[in-house]
Amino acid sequence: MPRTSQVTSTETPPATPPRSVVLSRQVAALVEVASITVALGLSQLAAGLVAPGSAPFQAVADTVVRLSPEGLTEFGKSLEFPALGIGKGVADKLALLVSIGAVILLVAVLAGLASRRRALPGRAVIAVLGVAGLAAVIFSPVFAPLNLVAPLVALIAGLAAFDGLYALATRAETAPPDRSGGVSRRRVLLGAVAVGIVGIGAAVAGSSLGGAAARSRNALFARIRPLQPAPALPPGADFASVGSPTFLTANRDFYRIDTALRIPEITAEDWALRIHGMVERELRLTYDDLLARPLLEQAITLTCVSNEVNGNLISTANFTGVSLRDLLLEAGVAPRAEQLFSTSTDGWTAGTPTDVVLRPDSGALLAVGMNGEPLPPEHGFPVRMVVPGLYGFVSATKWLTDLELTTFDARQAYWPQRGWAQRAPIKTQSRIDRPRPFETLTPGPDGTVALAGIAWAQQRGINKVEVRLDEDGPWRPARLTPQINLQTWRMWRLDVALPPGSHYIQCRATDATGATQTADPAPPIPDGAAGWPGIRFAVA
Repeated sequence: MPRTSQVTSTETPPATPPRSVVLSRQVAALVEVASITVALGLSQLAAGLVAPGSAPFQAVADTVVRLSPEGLTEFGKSLEFPALGIGKGVADKLALLVSIGAVILLVAVLAGLASRRRALPGRAVIAVLGVAGLAAVIFSPVFAPLNLVAPLVALIAGLAAFDGLYALATRAETAPPDRSGGVSRRRVLLGAVAVGIVGIGAAVAGSSLGGAAARSRNALFARIRPLQPAPALPPGADFASVGSPTFLTANRDFYRIDTALRIPEITAEDWALRIHGMVERELRLTYDDLLARPLLEQAITLTCVSNEVNGNLISTANFTGVSLRDLLLEAGVAPRAEQLFSTSTDGWTAGTPTDVVLRPDSGALLAVGMNGEPLPPEHGFPVRMVVPGLYGFVSATKWLTDLELTTFDARQAYWPQRGWAQRAPIKTQSRIDRPRPFETLTPGPDGTVALAGIAWAQQRGINKVEVRLDEDGPWRPARLTPQINLQTWRMWRLDVALPPGSHYIQCRATDATGATQTADPAPPIPDGAAGWPGIRFAVA
């Protein structure tokens, strides 16, 4: 019988090619979102610990504010959300921060989806965002070396979190489903959520750090005592009982317009001011230096140039501070110095005409107090400028830190760079406070309805206010409250009998120079709105 030979093959079977790892859409997006969230959160915490205001998210938002075109800036300033109790000056900041957050979230989701097969897109987007935050911090007007800590923390934390979560997700996709101890997709999702929660917690903790400025402010209540208090208000200083504002605006109700996305955290102990440039002698002042000088208190009405006709961006307070004119005279201003270029601690700038501040009756202050207490943080604590008679964008620098005497050609401030005027004296204006638009008024026992409002022409004063009803009616003189001083508003009131039905009211003011508020409408830009306010209302 023939022998059969058995041949045993020594060849290795072909290897099974490795399975390509593709993350699910949910996992990939969540890994990227969680990584960016923890990066932003830890950078916020680092900023709170090391250099408040240096968080890259805030730095990017500040850069948007500085570089935004005029149209976008004006749109933002007009925003308000009455249903949420958020008015102008705050709504724009909230809208900007929410918009930037939404854009980052969208970018994170798209980057995550692009990273399903490989990690490079996700890592690249985190790196690009990190570099953008770093650049925003470096090119900030108030950059300091310690400000680098927060954006570097963001970059490192974001990449580290992404690499860890992505590796975990890849293991979950490649692990055999029956292998005990393997990484499950559920574990990856829980890990990503936990990382995101850490980021949110860190952001909250970082935002709540501080309080040194609040403690510093609280310690100053007993020290803000003017040598010359403002005169007591006479009876009848307002017509609040029939709808005008109170003569003095409570600090919590005082309008706020500025570019600060986060209120600067400055203590009185750390505050310092440099007065330099075209002066005979440079001055350097601490907060104690200011309080050692005579403190003056005076009622001053401030108005924002963005105030539309019949708008509410106007308020009055008793401001306490040091005469700015006296400080400039002490420094010795050169004759060619046209503007007082002021800088806020957040980098915002304003250019105030020097000749206005140097007038003997200018009333310009470096203010440290407001309505009997230290300046509130949102209104410039520790020190701000107040120059009566000029719109705030050329005169009312908050969180003041530097004053340079210079020329308009040499330096251009924040708003003039965007097309606003260099000189902006406040126009003669008036407003209708009662009735409100489309309100129905009920006559009193005497058959009349009370109409009321305000008028202002800071540094000139108001001589009269006239009211016209139903467009073709005659101009009627309104009753005025006493003129407290030339730097404040006056209230007007007219009691009139009107038949039931629809009516239309207009008003106009005449200042102490004899100039009457113009009827020609003008927008706020470049130097303040103009026109007669008018309101449609009804009588029951």
